[in-house]
Amino acid sequence: MPPSIPSEGKLFTPTVTPPPEEGKVNFSTLPLISSDELRRHNTPESLWLSIHGLVYDVTKWVPLHPGGDLPLKLLAGLDATDPFLAYHPPFVNSYLTPYLIGRLSDRQVSPVSLSYRNLVTKFNSQGLFDKTGLLFAFSIFSAIALLITSVSLVVFVKDSFFLHMLAGGIMGLVWIQSGWLGHDSGHYKVIKNPTLNRIAQILTGNCLTGISIAWWKRNHNAHHIACNSLDHDPDLQHLPFFAVSSKLFKSIRSYYYDRIMKFDPIARFLLSYQHITFYPVMGFARINLWAQSAMLLCSKNNVPNRWGDILGVLVFWIWYPILVSCLPNWGERIVFVIASFNVTGIQHVQFCLNHFSSDVYLGAPGGNDWFEKQTMGSLNISCSPSMDWFHGGLQFQVEHHLFPRLPRCHLRTISPLVKELCKKHNLPYNITSFWEANVRTVQTLKDAAMKAREAGGKGQRRNLVWEAVNTHG
Repeated sequence: MPPSIPSEGKLFTPTVTPPPEEGKVNFSTLPLISSDELRRHNTPESLWLSIHGLVYDVTKWVPLHPGGDLPLKLLAGLDATDPFLAYHPPFVNSYLTPYLIGRLSDRQVSPVSLSYRNLVTKFNSQGLFDKTGLLFAFSIFSAIALLITSVSLVVFVKDSFFLHMLAGGIMGLVWIQSGWLGHDSGHYKVIKNPTLNRIAQILTGNCLTGISIAWWKRNHNAHHIACNSLDHDPDLQHLPFFAVSSKLFKSIRSYYYDRIMKFDPIARFLLSYQHITFYPVMGFARINLWAQSAMLLCSKNNVPNRWGDILGVLVFWIWYPILVSCLPNWGERIVFVIASFNVTGIQHVQFCLNHFSSDVYLGAPGGNDWFEKQTMGSLNISCSPSMDWFHGGLQFQVEHHLFPRLPRCHLRTISPLVKELCKKHNLPYNITSFWEANVRTVQTLKDAAMKAREAGGKGQRRNLVWEAVNTHG
């Protein structure tokens, strides 16, 4: 039997080890490895991690990791215990044994991490990670009903501009609900059978929305691990259109896209008005996700099940254009597409509300402050239970980032426990209304926009046209 997690208030000691190797490995014979030595092995050519005080050389595992290579590279040379617990069920421990090379000689566990690990253990013992509830089935029913309604209005109603525009709006709702379904199936098994769960991912993501689930996983895993890191979190890397911090004006490197995010005159001009262009751009943000999906699937990156993803995306690009072509004229076709884009733009706004106005930082995530980074970089949205379907679980962003495997039907239940834990350790538990979250996001963008305008005058001569266009105050 695995050793029990200590009760609240008792610290882990370096001798406490995880269950998988018990009976197979004599821990006392393992070589001792210092944290300094561990940190030196932080490259793809030599990648070590520490989990529960044991050190693993996972260099050969990187290209095989089901969650992609980025999470391992982001945590290279660090104590990865907390993120490991967040993303893996207990049985995954058994896969670690072949990579075990030693034990950490100077292991330390903070009181915050201790409390978090105890909470993970509690939820595991209660079986919460395995209880998906009826919300997924309800969401599937809703998406199918909305899809049938939209298609029926296009195919069977021939002469109604208003109803065809309404059909486009309903299609946007289909994409929103499909987005929540794809998000759920990407984080945990909504269906116990792995093959059926994979099919659910392809159907809800690739086939219904045209967004590659492979791209989503790669992007989303990096976002979760490096939450609100300006140079590692792709969800904050939107130059030249948006920047949440003036630190991005230094043309820093994106470690996700592996390129410099240039703060050039074009970026400076666009960023100067980002608080004004935010909502219009969100109305067409779906185009960016399609482009990102296509670029990944056509890239040389290691993409698991690449052809399955490509086939699913192709299904979307067959049925959606055919449906649009059923409308009587080009005017109504354009209105249908714009309506579907604009309605699903609500979801893109929701993505931004959870993080744009929260604390940001430069650099890779740290292993020992993972809990702190997740709470400080996330914002909850207060709402009644009747609106949970609308927010898709994102209203409990703090809880979701701490327990990404937890089905969203449990997020409201565990919220008081997370709030209590944050209070105990003097950590922020950020929550506000949907309206106020929008205000905070726009204000964050406006603050950065004003700094972008000021940056335009440093060390260079501005002409009268620039002065006229950028006048503010």
